[in-house]
Amino acid sequence: MSDNQHRNPYQPHDPAARQDPYGRPDPYAPQEPYVPQDPYAPRPQQSAQAPYGRPAHAASPQQPGHDPYAQQQYGQQPGQDPYGRQYGQQQYGQRPQHARQQPQQPQQPQQPAPQPPYGHDGHRLPSAEPSQLPPQHQSARPAEDTYGRAHPQQARPAPATPAAKPPLPTPPVSSAPLAANQRARAEGRSPIIPPGIQPAALTAGLALLLALTAPLGRPVLAVPVALLQAVAAAGWFRLNGMWPARQGIALAFLAGLTTDAALLATDRESAPLVGIGTLGVWCLLVLVLQLRNRSSADERMYALTAGLTSTALVVLAAGQLAASPHAVVVGAAGAAVATLARALPLPGPASIGVSLVAAAGAGIAAGQLTGLGASGALLGLAAGGCALIGLRVASYDYPSRFVHLTAGVALPLALAAPAVYVLGRTLG
Repeated sequence: MSDNQHRNPYQPHDPAARQDPYGRPDPYAPQEPYVPQDPYAPRPQQSAQAPYGRPAHAASPQQPGHDPYAQQQYGQQPGQDPYGRQYGQQQYGQRPQHARQQPQQPQQPQQPAPQPPYGHDGHRLPSAEPSQLPPQHQSARPAEDTYGRAHPQQARPAPATPAAKPPLPTPPVSSAPLAANQRARAEGRSPIIPPGIQPAALTAGLALLLALTAPLGRPVLAVPVALLQAVAAAGWFRLNGMWPARQGIALAFLAGLTTDAALLATDRESAPLVGIGTLGVWCLLVLVLQLRNRSSADERMYALTAGLTSTALVVLAAGQLAASPHAVVVGAAGAAVATLARALPLPGPASIGVSLVAAAGAGIAAGQLTGLGASGALLGLAAGGCALIGLRVASYDYPSRFVHLTAGVALPLALAAPAVYVLGRTLG
């Protein structure tokens, strides 16, 4: 196969091409045309450096288009392409090697074929593949990539940390001392708080007032009874947490005054009928009033139950006017003594037992004064038991001091009124 058959038509013959040491033309030297000078191309070197221990040969100035960085890299075997190809493979713009191996000779650094120039028709020839590019000059920095990167790798932005939540505002701590019910609620104690000795003393004072006015006649007795009804109405609404409840309190108190007036206008035997009739009329008025309420259904139901219960309490308290004077005295004595004994600092069961015994004793003593005799013990015991029930109701659900001074005072005497009326007529 002749040399002309493999000559590149774009590579004219260069008479200054380097010759083989034995006088034969170098079959591997590419024939290169004149290439315009690149302003960024390196200048010709004066001498070529022999690669690592090989004898240096005199080198002529570099030919146009010679790449000074096309030297063999360190650690690369002779005749091996830096991209992994052997010289036996055909590259673009090079002539294929002959099958016959040449004798081993000192080899010069292989000059890769330059890219073909632009054609005369103004169109650029196909560029070489990335695998046919000349090897890059090894940089002194080991951390640098051989192929290079067009743009430096940007650091990933740190994940945004969530903003710290502002601390919750703490409620202002009041320097004022807490009330007994507030302190008990904060400490998680029992919701049952007895009224204590002061409300018991007020109950005893009101009972004494009833006992003193009972022999004087029903009109005089109606004054402490009306006071008892007013305190009971206010205390019941406050006990249920409905305050201010002026309309409900006024309605219940008017029901009590109406019952008192009806009892004064009739005899004692008609007291049950008067009480039931008055209670029915005023309960109907309370129901009509709550129907006109614009509050929610739950609030209306709550107000309705509180109003009906308060009305029933003041009507029951009016039973003191229907009972005999001797029964009123004995019942007031038994309720007052039981309330005072319950306020003593004694254990629960013992306090109840002592209170009942004291009420029975007070009934016996008051019966001796009024002529009832020993039967007064039963009346005193019954009145004392009803008074303890009233104290228990007034002690429920962390009651405030106002509840103790209203419901805690009036409920023992109001609940004792039915027992005084019934037993007074029976024992009379």
